Order: sequence, then structure tokens, then C-alpha cells
Amino acid sequence: MVKRQLLVRRLRELSTLGLLGAMGLYAVWPWLPLPQQANRPRTIIFYGFSILGDVMDNAVFPAFQETWYKQTGERVEFISSFAGSGTITNQLIMGVPADVAVLSLELDAQRLSAAGVIDSDSWHQLPHKGVVNRTPFIIVARPGNPKQLRDFESLAQPGVGVVHPDPLTSGGANWAIIAEYGAGTRQQRDQPEAGKDLLRGIWRNVVAQAASARAARTQFENGFGDALITYEQEALWDRSRGQLDAEIVYPRSTILSEHTVVVIDRNIDPDERALIDGFVAFLWSDEAQRLFVERGFRSVDERLNEHNPGFGAIADPFLIEDFGGWTQAKREIVDGIWKNQVLKEVGR
Repeated sequence: MVKRQLLVRRLRELSTLGLLGAMGLYAVWPWLPLPQQANRPRTIIFYGFSILGDVMDNAVFPAFQETWYKQTGERVEFISSFAGSGTITNQLIMGVPADVAVLSLELDAQRLSAAGVIDSDSWHQLPHKGVVNRTPFIIVARPGNPKQLRDFESLAQPGVGVVHPDPLTSGGANWAIIAEYGAGTRQQRDQPEAGKDLLRGIWRNVVAQAASARAARTQFENGFGDALITYEQEALWDRSRGQLDAEIVYPRSTILSEHTVVVIDRNIDPDERALIDGFVAFLWSDEAQRLFVERGFRSVDERLNEHNPGFGAIADPFLIEDFGGWTQAKREIVDGIWKNQVLKEVGR
């Protein structure tokens, strides 16, 4: 009872002080300076799949900040988060307040649509149907390429240990599965089972998996396996900075992964719409596309790709549309062949 009386008295004292403070504020209000709204930065919350971290944080965001300031006099800050594409998709479904996301594959955009996070096919209203950049899937081998790896078929040889991202959380892993399957079917077109056979041979040799392409790279650097299947961008950018102690092997046939921009409209207030739309449009500007190219991504504007002489030649590149798009490829290849057949056959 005594404690309650003390609490009530304290609340009354605070109420009295609050009233006196309010009266004082009212008395001087006409002479108070107005809030400097223009000096307060506006905020964009961005989520991206793992290998986007460097190019966005250190290149694209600063470039947009400068452009927006010149146009409007407003400062912009970014809050960003990067992880495997499946992971960030799950986070978006759970309700993180992101404004914009770049996903490793359109399949994750479809998951967001199915969960009601974004409208169906809303990303198709963006330039290039939402595809902001590309990168082929390649093989990274140990220095000197001691296993003499030349193609995806080499990874199915006995005695080769393969490091692979996990398809349950990594968009890159799903791209890699299509790359492996597609290489088999396209190089042995007269053999209907060639794609499955190659998948089975490679997955028999998988010695380590990780939640994202970036995490798989870390496993490889820590000594796991003889080969890593990953994005060209990941290897090319690190090599350009002298941070890749390994060989890049370009398969004869491989897929060009395409990365999808989604705008989470339900999280965007009306007074933020112009800012978000401005940033999204900037992603397809020549300036942003050149920044992607400089850091190892291939532009959707083919003429800009000549600015990076490090891009390797691929004799037979293919796209997900060659397999009917992600809905069909997921159903028939990732689930139907890899998950329901290959994994069982190799005992995983």
C-alpha cells in the first residue's frame, strides 16, 4: 500500500512538471526555430541476396545518394541486409519492413507473391521484367587446377570434392542445379537422361554445403573440397582485387543467372513513393549498370559489358526461359529430378 501511494504521488509530481513544462513551451513557442526537416536524411530499407553486399553498399548506394542530393537537396540513408535469397525471402514473408529487395531468382519473387507480400508479377512492370543484372555460373578450382577440371562433367569424376550452396536457402544453389542439369542435356542432346546423370555424378561428390553462395565460398577458402560452383561475379571481383587464390574455370555450357528487383509497396508510405521509385529507376541507369559491370556483374544492357575485359567467354550460354521459366524448372528439375530422384539415389 505504501509503495502504491508513493507511485501515485510520483506520477502526480511528473504530471505537474509536465504541465508547467507545457505552459513554458507555449509561452516561448513563437520564438522557437522551426525543425530543419531538410537536414534529416530520408531512409530506404534494402534487402539483397548475399553477393550484392559490396556493390550495393560501396558503389550503388553512394552513387544514388549523390544523384538524389543534386536533384532534390535531400540526404538519403540506406539500411541494408544481405543473406541467401531464400533467407531474405523468408524474412520478407515474416514482415521485415523492407522497401526494395533484389532476389537471386524470380522463383523467390513468386513466393513473395504467393504469400501476399507483393502483387502477382508486379516485378514484370519494371525494366527488363525486373531483371537488374546477370552472371554465369562457373567453377572455382584450387591453384594450378590440380584436378584438371574443365567442365561440369569434370566434377562428376571420382575423387573430386565439390562445395555447393544449399538449395533450401540459397538462390545461387538453385541456379547451379539448373546449370548442371542444362550442361548435361545440351551437350548430349541425344540422351534424355544426360542431365539427370550429370546431376547425380556431381551430387555424389558434394562434400560441403552452405546457406548462401558467399558462405559456400568461405567453406572453400577454409579448405573444403577441390571445386566450388558459384557466380562468376563472386570469383571475378575477388580476383580483380587480388583476393582469389584459385583458378576460374568456364564451363562450355552454363546458365546466366538473372536477378530480380521487387518493390514491397505495402511498406511504402505515400510521401516516400517518389524516393523509392527514383531509387528503383536508378538501378537501370547507365551509371548503376556500369557500377555493376565494374564489380563483376553482367549488365542487362549488353553494350556496357565490354567495359569489363575480365568477363570470360562461354561457348553455349543459356537462360532459365530455355527450360520454361522458373515455375516449370522448379517443378520438373529442382523438385522432380534433383530432390525426388538424385538425392535419393546418392543417399542424401
